[in-house]
Amino acid sequence: MQKMVKGANVGLAALSEDVGSVMMSLGWSSPTGEGDADVSVLLLDGNGKVRSDADFCFYNNPIAGDGSVQLLGKTPTADGSEDRISFDLDAVPPDVEQIVVAASRYGGSRFGDLNDLHLTLADSSGDSLVQFSIEDAGAVSAFIFGELYRRTGEWKFRAVGQGYESGLGGLATDFGVDVDDDAGEEDREQLSEKESGQQEHQDDAPQAVVPAPRVPEPAPAVDDEPTPPEPKRRARPRTAKKKVTLPKTAKKSLAENDSWRTARLFPLSPLKNDRERETRATSVLLSVMTQVPAFGRRLMAGFGAPAGRMETFTEVSLPHGDSPRRPDGVIRVERAGKLWTALVETKTNGNALKPDQVQAYMDIAARRGYEAVITLSNDVALEGSPLVDVRIDGRRKHKVALWHLSWAEVAHQAQMLIRHEGVDNATHAWLLQELLHYLQHEHSGCHGFQNMGAAWVPVRKGIDDETLCQGDPRATEVIESWERLVRQVCLRLGGELGQKVLPVQRAKRGTDPRTRRADLADTLCSRGRLDAELRIEGTPGTLAIAADLRTGKLRTSIEVAAAEQGYPLNRAKRLIRQLASAPADLHIETIVAADGVGPRGTLERLRPEPADLLPKDGGEIVAFRLSLFKGMGNGRGSAESGFIRSVDEAVDRFHALVIAQLETRGTRRTGDEVEAAR
Repeated sequence: MQKMVKGANVGLAALSEDVGSVMMSLGWSSPTGEGDADVSVLLLDGNGKVRSDADFCFYNNPIAGDGSVQLLGKTPTADGSEDRISFDLDAVPPDVEQIVVAASRYGGSRFGDLNDLHLTLADSSGDSLVQFSIEDAGAVSAFIFGELYRRTGEWKFRAVGQGYESGLGGLATDFGVDVDDDAGEEDREQLSEKESGQQEHQDDAPQAVVPAPRVPEPAPAVDDEPTPPEPKRRARPRTAKKKVTLPKTAKKSLAENDSWRTARLFPLSPLKNDRERETRATSVLLSVMTQVPAFGRRLMAGFGAPAGRMETFTEVSLPHGDSPRRPDGVIRVERAGKLWTALVETKTNGNALKPDQVQAYMDIAARRGYEAVITLSNDVALEGSPLVDVRIDGRRKHKVALWHLSWAEVAHQAQMLIRHEGVDNATHAWLLQELLHYLQHEHSGCHGFQNMGAAWVPVRKGIDDETLCQGDPRATEVIESWERLVRQVCLRLGGELGQKVLPVQRAKRGTDPRTRRADLADTLCSRGRLDAELRIEGTPGTLAIAADLRTGKLRTSIEVAAAEQGYPLNRAKRLIRQLASAPADLHIETIVAADGVGPRGTLERLRPEPADLLPKDGGEIVAFRLSLFKGMGNGRGSAESGFIRSVDEAVDRFHALVIAQLETRGTRRTGDEVEAAR
């Protein structure tokens, strides 16, 4: 991997033989775990301008008009998250000579407030080619990280590192994005909400509308000269074709009674064993991917697949030694006369991937010139903790990428499309609805992470009798299972809400995932507790989860910054009013500036006496901590008495009954402000 400095450039062909499709990641971290930015990409012609608004990719237009650039969203990392972008360089139109990659912040935030700004460029096999670290971003709200550009028919990368004080609007205007002074009120409100951190989903897919720069008023007309009529603005389309989403509540059934069952596109009744489940699940998923292109591209873009015509196959026989191998599926994508191919190995229920099977498919793919092997199971992949140990022959000229996809991720992407973002027509929405019904059925075996592992019971017993010692590898296994569960909770909750839900990894815990998990395992041994934080877009804080294995209690909580204006008693009364529909057993704790310890009580007791939340010594109130407690399951699985189900139920209950009741406008402070006040 080549490390770049500001202003340096390099030809991609000199770094890898496979740069027709590349993946770029932009990352950053915050000292408080708070803070985010939105990625944008501009495709420019020889004059350094976009050809049309379709060449401006941002949060409301994630795919370029020709499909050569796709914003893939955020993926969790050790420090928080990274934004990924897929580039199909072979498909970039010949009149596009430059691709600028930037990001913007909103709500008055600046890039100088973030740490570890960096860009990573990888080839289609996942091997990192370039890394560019930025240390001098400064007080700007928009920032150009780098650019891809053509020189004599070759793609090159330049590390830019240039900031824009005028934000996203100034950046877009400089590159020729059509700024419409007469933009509709709906578009203005939509962008305003996004920049204040309150962006809400719109069914229509809007075009690239950015804030118009302020221009001087025209000089007054001379009295003896008539004022010429203002030329009529050229009309341009306001929105793309309206996309279809399905309502959350189904129409009233015409069945005579509840025993009647709707006919399903994918029936599940004859599934009797794991092999049948794997075969059926693979065929169902691959067929829907081809029939709903937006869904297929969404799943495959993160694996380096181009945006082209997709075909999928099952029951394919490929030669391998004395006996042929039959992968569960094959995915092929054709773009500009070139083929991208991936072999698929599927597991359902709690079945683990077999290293020898995956190794055989890696060898077959390398010999046949295929690009990837994709494993698909209920397990969730973690950074630095591979699901299968395979040997990659570095002597081979052709590289094969090994990727993993969880059934929970598949369900999440289907949910996002049919419930929140929309697809091109009603048939596509119905197909995704049938797929989702299949995945969520008890017989499908595609239920996501469902088992805390063999180490769960002995670790709990060791904590109970105080025999679990630091350095015990079983504690690390439990930490890895806990991280998988937390990431699956994020996928499920994000799919239901239509918002970004990401696990928070505090930067102070280090960047190496193995070291970080070892430290967390030692903490588990000493304190007997598992902790996690979820950042939910549009909420006034992070949702914290604490599982105390000694007491068998689950605590879900959130810190809400106190209003900056008004008397302390009015702040307390306002909070109580916001929580009018919250459970009576909700615990409320006042956090004060001096030592953080303040009055506390249940909502039931505090409703008639909000003044009981005020510190007796008159200390400054900086926040309130709201918490709910419940017993946690003992089992390692997801049965009714299982730990996994109890975590799901605790998070759902807290979000629905507490977080959803909070008003975020006018009461929000940044994490930095709360920490400073303390």
